[in-house]
Amino acid sequence: MKKQLIFSLIVAMALSTACKQEEKVEVSFPYGVKYEVFVMAFADSDGDGKGDLKGLTQKLDYFSDLGVNGLWLMPIMPSDTYHKYHVTDYKGIDPDYGTMEDFKTFIAEAHKRNIKVISDYIINHTGDKHPWFLESIKGKDNPFRDYYVWAPKDSVEMLQKEEVAGPDTDNAQRWHEVPGDTSGEMYYGYFNGQTPDLNFDNLKVRQEIYDAAKFWLEEVGVDGFRLDAAKHIFPNNRAADNHAMWEEFRAEIQRIKPDAYLVGEVWSDSKTVAPYLKGLPSLFNFDLGYLITDVVKAGNDTIGLVKKYKAINDYYTSITPDFLDATFVKNHDQLRILSELEGNIEKAKLAAGILFTFPGTPYIYQGEEIGMLGLKVDMDRGQRESFIWAEGKSDPLQSNWYNAGFSSDKTVVPFSKQKDDPTSIYNYYKKFIAFRNSSKELTMGTIEESGLQINEVLNFVRKYQQEERFVLHNVSDVEVTVQLTDDLKRFTSLAFETKGASFEAGAITLPAYSTAILK
Repeated sequence: MKKQLIFSLIVAMALSTACKQEEKVEVSFPYGVKYEVFVMAFADSDGDGKGDLKGLTQKLDYFSDLGVNGLWLMPIMPSDTYHKYHVTDYKGIDPDYGTMEDFKTFIAEAHKRNIKVISDYIINHTGDKHPWFLESIKGKDNPFRDYYVWAPKDSVEMLQKEEVAGPDTDNAQRWHEVPGDTSGEMYYGYFNGQTPDLNFDNLKVRQEIYDAAKFWLEEVGVDGFRLDAAKHIFPNNRAADNHAMWEEFRAEIQRIKPDAYLVGEVWSDSKTVAPYLKGLPSLFNFDLGYLITDVVKAGNDTIGLVKKYKAINDYYTSITPDFLDATFVKNHDQLRILSELEGNIEKAKLAAGILFTFPGTPYIYQGEEIGMLGLKVDMDRGQRESFIWAEGKSDPLQSNWYNAGFSSDKTVVPFSKQKDDPTSIYNYYKKFIAFRNSSKELTMGTIEESGLQINEVLNFVRKYQQEERFVLHNVSDVEVTVQLTDDLKRFTSLAFETKGASFEAGAITLPAYSTAILK
């Protein structure tokens, strides 16, 4: 028999409005849950093993059923790498994925389902096989030389001393030689020598980037961009220039398409992130992902997750009132959450549940919702393995782009089996997303500390206008019973629960790793 912990809760919060019956609400983009797709690993329409746009189009109902209203596609432009981040053409589709017509069909079908399409846009660098760079290396007098960042070899040693490894790359060698080059210069590539940085001091480069953005927004029909490596448009010692560049970028995009959605990747601490908000009013919240992971791993909330999150969120909002937090647990650059949690599926579920009850616009990384595994190995292929649709090859759209070492139909229960299992992680996600989509408080509300000091129960109040919800997550491995005091009796009924959490006679019973939301 599990140990039961009983707490008497005393909360001193002046919230007086009684909760009304739950109302159905229509979640409008950019609010709502988003989904990150690695096209290569999702659905293969032609049997070559590689996921493609036609396959993705055929699986669009999957996203509708799950409840997401936006898809972020990892890069789809031509590239000589499997992940497509080494762009060689800013106005094309990689042949692995199909044609431009395939992509336009995909967008049209997504829009029919009220799903927006967000395209990854890589402007910090190109691939070293891009025609601009191939011209640039021909010599100092080439008209494309100044499209990239060059410096005399005798000055590079001093410049290199300023470079250090960061969270987005373990490479600290930023200056690179061209084999056989006689110009006496080296070029700058933040990530590696295969990704030469573009020179945004050159106004021609900026115009090329704006022209390509206009092409994707107007001619192709994407709804916005995920901006890769936004911190690195200029070298690290030119942060102010980075901030100003993104303000200019935002103004250009709004001129082209006023309602275009922009979300940026600034993989850093909140103090470093904050100045980017004027240019990129939606940024990925790496801190929250780490905090959620830490709390779930520890089985307690001794770090004060809500207080830490609220401090960051309030700081950002003070800088940009229309700030929209882009939240997530893990993404394609990190090891899978289930692997980090050592295969504990109940903890993985709870991590998602916490994400779905926090403010902002949550992003799911492809496969999290079926419990995929993966570590950072083999140039990050380990956490980007193919989505498991069914056993073996019984789903004709099954991708098999990489010989999976972590996620297979032997280690992951395929979607085909999970969809009809009410206890599956897939249905946990689906149930939670449906509830979030029905709640203005969870979708658009603020977050407040409840005043409780119970390490085993992460808890907070979400409020939108005069409506409020009291959220409790039992992050421990034991059952917890919470007896409400008079101060909390304005919450009179159970609006949502997982794992059989119950509310009766003023007491909330929370099984291990469960959630209860009161109204």
